[in-house]
Amino acid sequence: MDFPEFADGMWPLLTGAKRPSRYVGCEYGTLPEKGGERPVWMCLAFPDTYEIGMSYLGFQILYFLVKSLPYADVDRVYCPWPDLEELLRARSLPLSSIENGRPVGQFDLVGFTLQYELSYTNVLTMLDLAGIPLLSEERGEKDPLICAGGPGALTPEPLAPFVDFFCLGDGEELLAEVLKVLSETKGATRQDRLSALSEVEGVYVPAFVDYCPHPDEGGRFLWKRSNKDVPLFQRRAVQCLDSAFSPEMLLVPSAGIVHDRIPIELFRGCTRGCRFCQAGMVTRPVRERSPDSLVERARLLVDRTGWEELGLLSLASCDYSHVVPLIRSLTSALADRNVKISLPSLRMDAFSVLLAAEMESMRRGGLTFAPEAGTQRLRDVINKGVTEEDFDVCLETALSKGWDRIKLYFMMGLPGETDKDLEGIVDLAERAFAIGRRNRKKPRIALSVAGFVPKAHTPFQWERQSTVEELRAKGRFLKGLAMSRQGGKNNRLSLKYHEPEQTVLEGVFARGDRALAPVLLEAWRRGARFDGWSETFSYDLWMDAFDRTGIDPARYAHRQRTKNEGLPWDHIAAGVSKSFLWREKEKADRGLLSPDCRPHGVDQGATCHGCGAVACPLAPGQRG
Repeated sequence: MDFPEFADGMWPLLTGAKRPSRYVGCEYGTLPEKGGERPVWMCLAFPDTYEIGMSYLGFQILYFLVKSLPYADVDRVYCPWPDLEELLRARSLPLSSIENGRPVGQFDLVGFTLQYELSYTNVLTMLDLAGIPLLSEERGEKDPLICAGGPGALTPEPLAPFVDFFCLGDGEELLAEVLKVLSETKGATRQDRLSALSEVEGVYVPAFVDYCPHPDEGGRFLWKRSNKDVPLFQRRAVQCLDSAFSPEMLLVPSAGIVHDRIPIELFRGCTRGCRFCQAGMVTRPVRERSPDSLVERARLLVDRTGWEELGLLSLASCDYSHVVPLIRSLTSALADRNVKISLPSLRMDAFSVLLAAEMESMRRGGLTFAPEAGTQRLRDVINKGVTEEDFDVCLETALSKGWDRIKLYFMMGLPGETDKDLEGIVDLAERAFAIGRRNRKKPRIALSVAGFVPKAHTPFQWERQSTVEELRAKGRFLKGLAMSRQGGKNNRLSLKYHEPEQTVLEGVFARGDRALAPVLLEAWRRGARFDGWSETFSYDLWMDAFDRTGIDPARYAHRQRTKNEGLPWDHIAAGVSKSFLWREKEKADRGLLSPDCRPHGVDQGATCHGCGAVACPLAPGQRG
């Protein structure tokens, strides 16, 4: 251990911390620190607990990517739980990396992964524990550069004063180039290094862009250097996954994590066009891995890691073109290794259920589906593409194949929602019981209802979000309806709805601008930590922070936006055009569907909706 202060000071603290296994490292698969000429040292920082961060495939890919570069090296850090934060502060110990115990403030670059808006206060916690000034403008030449990537980087403004630069898009495409620039500019001033980084496509340096709010247009952005309208900052995307960097090993956690398995990414992107889904919009176009490469990778990682479960991941894994032969090939290749194969995401159709039925390991548990809305009208509004017939056939198939536990995910507060749409959620549960009776089954049905959060870069980015009071009323309405329909005695039906305060706060930051940065700072100073965890979240604390900074959260969450209003993320080209998103919003207003452009195939005249996705093979002029 190169940092005795960590060794002597940190280890004794772990006896007083909840789940000390979060902090000890010692994972199987870690690589040694590089010797020779000093490389660019990067610390991958995940602003949530170890068990969340170690479940994220992107973190694994970036770790081994940086380790593969001759001019860079990497370590990791996760956000300490409040009990360890308190112990670190009491002993005046810095936040340190998990492998080598290097104080985070001694790295050249600290890179945060932004997966969830309610983890933003944890970013400030980690910076402060590392002794790094929170505001970019207050950092000196000896402080590390702070960058951020992930989905949150596509709506960067609430964190802009705290982050030196954002990486937009796929890390495999962008990070090596960023580290190369930092290697080539060693010894240069902080300002000069940021200037060099700003020339890299996909890098956004907030200090070089002046945000000027306008009362009518919502906001506009100007170059400080040239005093002209800022061009779009383009998200970078890997064009071919088979040729992109893919690690031949994974870090095996030293303690239980949320998704304790080998993650295998089948493809990236989605063309189903659900109008609420940010991930489906910003990851276009669809890029698939070849079946042979997937089987080879699965076999390699099973042998090297010892994991006994393999998760086939994508936004909609059953949409993989070769999913049936792939699963059969994997089953054959791993037959002697006792490895469970799972499909975490299932479409609501008979094909998905029959596919799951072929996998012996998936027959042991329940099935989960996401109709999202209770009526066909509202499912058409959100472009979900699930019909009444799909629902019936899917449940008939599942029950006939032996499953008796079904979980259904819905949203409440969707645009255009009525009480009849909410009633439809309970109606679907009753239909599921009726299907069960026809199949001589008594299924257990679990309904999970989350509040709708309008997201940037989606057709619903202009929509208002329901208030806390409205969401709570909807949840109680559903709970009461479910009990009254079943006489209050049916223990085979459960309904849970998410508490609305966190949902609304997420909505505020999901469409926020730089004016929210002082609110974030004030809430953090007053004790906001792990806001995505119900046990640590304080809504009153946040409302007090809004009051103290004079910011009205309703302006961000609860008002309808107009077509010509400037949006705080207009300077970020996330993968689909704003004109396409508005056309989809208008179709939603009329309850019109936009069919998936992918299944029809290029040779069969697939319909292009003109979403603007770069290098999409289905777009006119790019079809092969």
